[in-house]
Amino acid sequence: MRLLHTSDWHLGRSFHGASLLDEQAAAIERIAALAREHAVDAVLIAGDLYDRAIPPAEAVDLFNKALAQLSTGGTAVVAIAGNHDSHVRVSVYDPLLSAFGVTVRGDVGRAQEPVLVTPRAGGPPVAIYPLPYLEPAVVGPALAGEPVRLRHEEVTRLAIERIHADRRARPSLRSVLVAHTFVAGGETSESERELTIGNVDRVSVAAFDGFDYVALGHLHGSQQLDGPRVAYSGTPLAYSFSEEQHVKSVRIVELAADGTPSVQVVPLGVGRRLCTLRGPIDELCGDPRHAAASEARVRAILTDDSLPLQAMARLRARFPHIAELRHEPPELTHAGGAERHRQVRQARSPLELASAFFADQHGQPPSEPEAELLRAALTAAERGGEH
Repeated sequence: MRLLHTSDWHLGRSFHGASLLDEQAAAIERIAALAREHAVDAVLIAGDLYDRAIPPAEAVDLFNKALAQLSTGGTAVVAIAGNHDSHVRVSVYDPLLSAFGVTVRGDVGRAQEPVLVTPRAGGPPVAIYPLPYLEPAVVGPALAGEPVRLRHEEVTRLAIERIHADRRARPSLRSVLVAHTFVAGGETSESERELTIGNVDRVSVAAFDGFDYVALGHLHGSQQLDGPRVAYSGTPLAYSFSEEQHVKSVRIVELAADGTPSVQVVPLGVGRRLCTLRGPIDELCGDPRHAAASEARVRAILTDDSLPLQAMARLRARFPHIAELRHEPPELTHAGGAERHRQVRQARSPLELASAFFADQHGQPPSEPEAELLRAALTAAERGGEH
């Protein structure tokens, strides 16, 4: 049995205001091509199909096209709802789509109903269990049978116990779990939405004992947690600068006759790369070493003593796809936390900061009448704070 594991497409997401839809379409084209090239029996999409519960129409259209592409030639598709998705909306056509080998499962109550996929090469089917994201406050009482407050670990174990009951009725079949959750030991990035405050969202690796392969979604970096058996595929594109060093990929999983998985991590190589540049603005705009960054999404960290006027406009002329600008003067480089914020506030007067912001937004410094309005506004604000 050969599987392709992907997750966290976040269709409809933007990057600092720039649409990613074309790059997401290219990523899906690449995933579909890999599915054909490797003659996979099933494509597993482990949640966060969309970036929000009510996605834009263009994202829904792209997902529909993706299902058609991936299921060509009889390849099974098994997708689940993640914490960004509306469980009801993404799975509304699941009963109809299942007749065509496509499963989009959002109903936790059906997690113990496997998708049985027969390998192209022959042999017994593999039981693939789609376990959507479990919100403890929502599904906990139903799974426990009483109104109790449960942690992610507890609701996950309750749901998986139901799945194991079905597995025990099919002892000869290999089993795969598709789940969307935060497994303890996983490496995070800034672009994941927190499932809860503190560490009570963590689920132990031991909760997934008994499955031959566990295809996880939620964390954006490709990683494995129990050898190749329990793994995250990561996102097909980078969704924040914290993912700058990620190699975006999918996992091609080969399940042996005894259920032992062997995995090939295949880079996708699509999407505009990310690049962080640090230095004075004259160096960033003039140094030929940065020429390669002209096609990248750039985060510029300026180290000039004062924020240069029209900084963003000047940087955009050199780096058309610049996404983020930060100002970190030398005296602030080694400061952190509250001390750093204090230094930033004290580094320049309120009028200087307001004037610099105005110039950055309008492409020119404020005129004298505009500067006078800024002074009056700041004076009024200061007087208001005295009461």
